[in-house]
Amino acid sequence: MDVKTIITAVLLFTGCFFIVVAAIGVVRFPDFFARMHPAGKGDTLGQALILLSLMVYEGFTLITVKLFIIMVFILVANPTGSHFIAKGAYVAGVKPTKAHEEVDISSSEVAVSSTSKKHCGVDSAS
Repeated sequence: MDVKTIITAVLLFTGCFFIVVAAIGVVRFPDFFARMHPAGKGDTLGQALILLSLMVYEGFTLITVKLFIIMVFILVANPTGSHFIAKGAYVAGVKPTKAHEEVDISSSEVAVSSTSKKHCGVDSAS
């Protein structure tokens, strides 16, 4: 194994680790706003590390330039998109969970616990 392969493997597995941890955070965090943090930050870092590992593996070619452009786009677009999604949810009236409130993560509404119909201004009877 040469140094390039080892660096590629370390970057690749580190990126995969961050994506898995972010996915666990999306499932485990109590409300929409807390879930936006791992969805935005963890995925951005994980994808950037995976693309960086591909750039190291490929060497300096046209493919590397394309991967770099994709990585820059992800580093700019992903946090910006997460911010505007969270801002849209806030404007729509989604309420964050209070620190003292218990959240039942075993229910079937884990992914939408704080974005239920009552928080979005829709009558829950409909």
